[in-house]
Amino acid sequence: MKKEGKNSYLKEDILLVLDSYEDIFSDFDPRPHSQKAISGDFLLECKHASLDKKRVELKLFIPKQKRNFKEEVKIKRRLREHFKRHCREKKKEIRKIKLNGFFWTVLGSLMMILSVFLISMQSSFSLHLLMTLVQPAGWFFLWEGLGKILITPKERLPDYFFYKKMVNSEIYFLNCK
Repeated sequence: MKKEGKNSYLKEDILLVLDSYEDIFSDFDPRPHSQKAISGDFLLECKHASLDKKRVELKLFIPKQKRNFKEEVKIKRRLREHFKRHCREKKKEIRKIKLNGFFWTVLGSLMMILSVFLISMQSSFSLHLLMTLVQPAGWFFLWEGLGKILITPKERLPDYFFYKKMVNSEIYFLNCK
C-alpha cells in the first residue's frame, strides 16, 4: 500500500506476474496490442485480486529481457480503453434495467388502478372477466418492475464496481527476475 497525494487515500496493489505481454491478451486475436482483445483469464485474475480492495494499482511483472517500453505504452492505453468502455457499458446496462423496471412498475400500478375501477363497476360478465385478467397482470407487472429496480441491478454491480476500480487505477510494468 502507498499514500497518494493530497487526498491521503490508500491504494492497494494488484500484483500479477506475466511470462510475456501476450498473457494479457486473447490467444485467438491476431491484431496488434493496441487493438487486441483482453484475455478473460487476465480479467478474472484482476477481478479476484481486486475483490476486497477499494482503490487499486495494477502492477504487472514482466521478465526484464522481454520488456518493451513502446509496447507498454500501447498496452496501458488498450487496458484503459477496455476498462472505460466496459465501465460505461455496465453503468448503461444498470440504468436501462432500472428504467425498464420503472415502466413495468408504472404499468402494474395503472393496471391495479384499473382493476379497482372495474370492481366498482362490476355489473356485467365482460367487466368481471376483464377485471379478473387485469388484476393478476397488475400484480405481476408491479412486482416484476420492483424486482428490476431493486434486485436485478445489484446482481450487475460487482462487474460495474470492478471496472470502475480499474478505470481509476494506475497501471505499472515492472521487472521480475
